[in-house]
Amino acid sequence: MGKLKKRLWVSILLLAIVVGGFYSLVKGNPPLDIGTRASSEDHKSVVVGMGNKGFGEVKIIDVSVNNDETPSKTKVQVSNALQGFIITDDFDNPGSKPYGFQNLEDVAIKAGTSPSAYFKKMDEGTATKNDEIYGLSVVHHEAIDRVHVKYSYLGMTFDEIGILQ
Repeated sequence: MGKLKKRLWVSILLLAIVVGGFYSLVKGNPPLDIGTRASSEDHKSVVVGMGNKGFGEVKIIDVSVNNDETPSKTKVQVSNALQGFIITDDFDNPGSKPYGFQNLEDVAIKAGTSPSAYFKKMDEGTATKNDEIYGLSVVHHEAIDRVHVKYSYLGMTFDEIGILQ
C-alpha cells in the first residue's frame, strides 16, 4: 500500500504542476487583442477593434470608461474585414444595421480573430466577407479617453485597458 500512496501523491503533485503551469501561461498571455481605436470628433462615441488570439472563446463581462464610469451605451459590432467598423452613437439607425450591432452578452469572440491577422490578410489582398471582426462600440456623455474591458476566457477573468488618446 505504501507504493500506491506514493504514486498517488506523485500523480497529484504532477497534476498540480501541470494545472499551475497552464494557469500561469494563460494569465501571462491574455487572449484579447486590441487593434483599431477610433472615435467621433468629440470623443463621446468610440469603437475599439478587438479579437481573440487564444484557442477558446472570449466573453465580455463588463465595460467601463475613463475612471470606472458606466458608459451610456455599449454594443459589439460583428462585422467583416472588408466592411470594417462604423463610429456612431445610434446603433439602431438604418445606416448602422450592416455592422451587426449586438448586446455584449450575446457575443462570444471566436478564437483566431486577432486584428493583426486581419491586417495581414488586408495587406496581402486575401481578406474576405467571411473574415469576422469585432468592434466594441461605446457611447458616453463625456469624452472617452480609455475603455476598460473585463472578460472571461477558459473560466478565468481578465482586465484589459484600451487607451484612446
